[in-house]
Order: sequence, then C-alpha cells, then structure tokens
Amino acid sequence: MHSGVVAEFETPEALERAYDALRAKGYSRLDTWTPYAVKGIVRKGPESDVAWVMLVAALLGGAIGYFVQWWVNVSAFPIDVGGRPLHSAPAFIPIAFESAVLASAVTGFVVMLGHCGLPRLHHPVFEIEGFERASIDRFWLGVDERDPLFEGDVGEELATLGALRWTRLEAPP
Repeated sequence: MHSGVVAEFETPEALERAYDALRAKGYSRLDTWTPYAVKGIVRKGPESDVAWVMLVAALLGGAIGYFVQWWVNVSAFPIDVGGRPLHSAPAFIPIAFESAVLASAVTGFVVMLGHCGLPRLHHPVFEIEGFERASIDRFWLGVDERDPLFEGDVGEELATLGALRWTRLEAPP
C-alpha cells in the first residue's frame, strides 16, 4: 500500500470491528499495522511458492555439484588411484547434498526477501505523525487506493467505526 487512507485505533477490539465492517462492505485491499498479532485479523493468505522455488534450486544445486565432481574426476583430470573407478557415485553424494542445501538456503533467503518487498528503506506510511506507536501501543488500519470500493469518504467511514484519527496517504511522485 503506497496511497490511500490510514486510520489509528486505540484498542485491538476497535481495529477488529472496523476491519470486519469494511470486509463486510466488500473492501478487499486492507492492511493493518499492530504491535502484536490480532487474532481476529490474522487471515490465511495465499500459499507461497517459495517452497517450490527452493525445491527447484536444491535439485539444480545438487545436480551442478554432482556434475562438477564428475567432470573434474572423470573427464578433465582422470587420476587412477589404487585401481578405484573414476566415477564413484557414493563418493560424490556428500558434496552434491551440501550443494543442494546451500543452493536451496540461499535461494529461499533471496526469494523470501523479494516476496516481502525487502529491503524497504522507506515507506510513505512512515511519514505519518505518531505512526511509530504502531510498534508500541496503537493499531492502524489502511485502505488501499487501488481497492475497487475506495471513495473519498473512506476516512469519514473509518471515523464512524471508532478511529481516533485518519490520514490521507499520498504516494511519492
């Protein structure tokens, strides 16, 4: 959410009532900022595809790790040591496994940061006076301007639902 209306509530119950009232009216692009999880607002979102991306990265990382070992020991620099076979699959498994774990972990970290929109050094909501209390003792509800039902009187509607105050949030140019 980069533009819309943001309202401050004193209690989690007031925030939850306003959230439920807006959802009942059909608003779909709502965002909340609270110092702790409010049970009535925590909804199950869409399932993330991070696990599938990590699986593909693990398989690819393991295959690359195995291929590099095979190429070095069998093709590029074959050395016969004690009559052992050049291509010994059991000897290649630990490094292939570690390559898979490393590729999966790094990919999962990068993809999760991307899904969360991080690193975000600045957000327009940080300009609202008193917003720092969202991590201490205040509860904030935002209605995104891209919501199909968004109208100019959303702030007044939030005030009637118990908001202490509301602010129009403008996206930076």
